[in-house]
Amino acid sequence: MREGRRAVRALGGAAPGDKTMIDALVPAVDAPGDSFAAARAAALAGAEATTPLRARRGRARCLGERSVGHQDPGAASAALLVAALAEVAGE
Repeated sequence: MREGRRAVRALGGAAPGDKTMIDALVPAVDAPGDSFAAARAAALAGAEATTPLRARRGRARCLGERSVGHQDPGAASAALLVAALAEVAGE
């Protein structure tokens, strides 16, 4: 997961707070412990935290202020992927 996070950040140049999938991936990878359950909870919280943000990167950036109040779809998708990993791992 660390390598995936690095590759996504390098490709898109996004950082936490830019309202992208990075907002879910970074907390998932940095979650305490080695469990997918902790990563799932962190990813979901990270995705939810994008709601009040203004998109600065990614496809939603062209929406500007209209992106405020909506969860970022990339972050939501990334959180779903981490949740699926947790489910498959039995966590």
